[in-house]
Amino acid sequence: VQLVESGGGLVQPGGSLTLSCAASGFTFSNYNMRWYRQAPGKERELVAGISSAGGSTNYADSVKGRFTISRDNAKNTVLLQMNSLKPADTAVYYCNRPRGDYWGKGTLVTVSS
Repeated sequence: VQLVESGGGLVQPGGSLTLSCAASGFTFSNYNMRWYRQAPGKERELVAGISSAGGSTNYADSVKGRFTISRDNAKNTVLLQMNSLKPADTAVYYCNRPRGDYWGKGTLVTVSS
């Protein structure tokens, strides 16, 4: 199982970024997926989750209405579209397959002017 995140970077408050997680080594369409984040000095927190077929999603209250999780099972990819970014969204973002507890290495998102 391999999960590789990409798309992080520096963005100004109010801006947007799309994170991508490329999955390999398993039948991607069979598994729910999640995005987590960990800000400096804080515990890792669940940001969003999506069911295996993409029909069900859930979000942390702090990102509802601003972030959208989606997946492309043909491309073995899960995305996190992040809009209206705030400095409080600054964190390392991790892709996770909850069954088996597999993690990527993370991608850093910095929201700053």
